[in-house]
Amino acid sequence: MSKLIQGYEVVIGFETHAQLQTQSKIFSRAATAFGAAPNTQASAVDLALPGALPVMNREAVQCAIKLGLALGSHIAPRSIFARKNYFYPDLPKGYQISQFEIPVVQGGEVSFFVEEDKQTVRKVVRLVRAHLEEDAGKSLHEDYHGMSGIDLNRAGTPLLEIVTEPDMRSSEEAVAYAKELHKIVTWIGVCDGNMQEGSFRCDANVSVRKPGQPLGTRREIKNLNSFRFMQQAIDYEIRWQIEQLEDGHKIQQATVLFDPDTGETRAMRSKEDSADYRYFPDPDLPPLCISEQWIENTRAQMPELPRRMAERFVADYGLPEYDATTLTQTPAMGAYFEAAANASGQPKLASNWVMGEISKRLNAEEIGIEAAKVSTAQLAALIGRIQDGTISNAAARQVFEALWNGEASEVDAVIEAKGLKQMNDTGALEKIVDEVIAANPDNVAQFKAGKDKAFNALVGQVMKASKGKANPAQVNELLRSKLGG
Repeated sequence: MSKLIQGYEVVIGFETHAQLQTQSKIFSRAATAFGAAPNTQASAVDLALPGALPVMNREAVQCAIKLGLALGSHIAPRSIFARKNYFYPDLPKGYQISQFEIPVVQGGEVSFFVEEDKQTVRKVVRLVRAHLEEDAGKSLHEDYHGMSGIDLNRAGTPLLEIVTEPDMRSSEEAVAYAKELHKIVTWIGVCDGNMQEGSFRCDANVSVRKPGQPLGTRREIKNLNSFRFMQQAIDYEIRWQIEQLEDGHKIQQATVLFDPDTGETRAMRSKEDSADYRYFPDPDLPPLCISEQWIENTRAQMPELPRRMAERFVADYGLPEYDATTLTQTPAMGAYFEAAANASGQPKLASNWVMGEISKRLNAEEIGIEAAKVSTAQLAALIGRIQDGTISNAAARQVFEALWNGEASEVDAVIEAKGLKQMNDTGALEKIVDEVIAANPDNVAQFKAGKDKAFNALVGQVMKASKGKANPAQVNELLRSKLGG
């Protein structure tokens, strides 16, 4: 059942442009590196000079095959390139080479999890297609008074445009879908996913309707380049459309932009339909033919996909779905967890440490898990010392700190040097407990009167007297035994 907002059902579809990680452009040998001086990476093909002809980049096709396999799509054995005609200053040819009637990747789905009513719910978004196309150039307005500059470095950069069915029903679902797709394209190595540089750009088609009614008129929010802005933009657009309808206005189909400074969307132009682009097959490019052998060779080289790895972590290590999904953000994180889990024999503890202290440090230092300063072997040894009662959780954090900062490389050496070993001498601990009970008659009386806070205070006094070396479980057991609780 879809969640209703003011009696309206929200309907969202996505179009995502993923820039492919190729050395050269889709139809020319010009480089695709980001940040070069304007117009230094534009060849005769990109500039649309007379007589320059496009030649298909094989690696871009390989990327399309990988994506199709990752999404469970049909990979067309024969697809067609078309000319998408429109005029814009940064499009020298006056058309963009894209695919229309027969795209290379057809169908497929993206599944992900969202929280609904305090439950984790699996959602599936169906894909219509993913087609290969070239990017346009870039118009530069800021540096010119009364004029615009044109940088054609990006013209001809290879893209996969991934189009969904209108299957999402909230901004939360839309963001979860975008994050999952982002994870997939970076995981399989077809896109670097850099949203700030425009490598992964999302357009959200948003409409609202009364339940059971036909689809409403959609407005397309262009070029959403962060997940936070994506949610803000969709939420604003939903509210705006409902207000318009409630006030008796009709929604006009349009392309809009989101302004992060105001938190509002604003209309950019009326939205074109496919007929406006006058698509026709590109006479300069033959049909793209992909053999079954090419597909199977690519399949054999594919890594284990994040969703499959997460399912395996649940099945093999008994992890909750949340843990498994969190640990499969990148292949490196999944590999790190698995190595620590296998070495320690304690997968849940390994999961807690990777999602907790490890991730906290990585975020603080803005580094990937590949650069983690505590190895999987060190983490496994640390978990082992917690598990066998040598150290407490609080002491373990001190050991971790020393390992991360490079003070030592051996877990046991840090425990010894810092005197962190837990007190496992029952006789010595019993003596401390007796002394604490004798010194705190008020807390003892309150506990016997049914006040649990008084018991916690006694535990704290024992831990303080033992300088934190007492085993908390033993302290609890001894105190309750002596107090008859």
